[in-house]
Amino acid sequence: MARHGREEDRSVKRIRILLAKPGLDGHEAGAKLIAMGLMNEGMEVIYTGPRQTPEQIANTAIQEDVDVVGLSSLSGAHSFFFPRVVELIREQGGSDILVIGGGIIPKKDIPALQESGVKAVFGPGSSIKQVAKYIRENARSPK
Repeated sequence: MARHGREEDRSVKRIRILLAKPGLDGHEAGAKLIAMGLMNEGMEVIYTGPRQTPEQIANTAIQEDVDVVGLSSLSGAHSFFFPRVVELIREQGGSDILVIGGGIIPKKDIPALQESGVKAVFGPGSSIKQVAKYIRENARSPK
C-alpha cells in the first residue's frame, strides 16, 4: 500500500536540472541555495560548481540528458557566457533543453539574453517557488 503517495512518486521521472556557474565567478552561495531549493521541490539537480567553461557546461548538459540548464552569474560576464552556452547546447542537438539564468543581471541586459535563447532570468528576490513553477511549466517533459 502506498504511503502518502510515495510509491506513485517513485514511478514518475523527475525533472533533471544542470546548475552551473560559467566563467571565473567563484561566488556560489546563491547557486547552492537554488540547488537545494529545487531538490526540495522534487527536482534532480546536478551542480557542476564554479568556474566552468561554456564547453564544459554544454557537454555535461548533453551527456547527462538534462531537461533544464540553469546558469548563475554575479561577475557581469553573463552577456558573453549565457549566449555561448545556449549556442553550444543547440549545436550538440539540445534545442529542447530549457536554459534559464540567474544572479546579478541588470534589467537592461535581459532582452538580449532572451533573444539569445535564455528563456527566463531570475534575479535577487526571486523565490524558489517562482523558479520551480517556471521550470515545471516550461521544461520539456522528463524522459
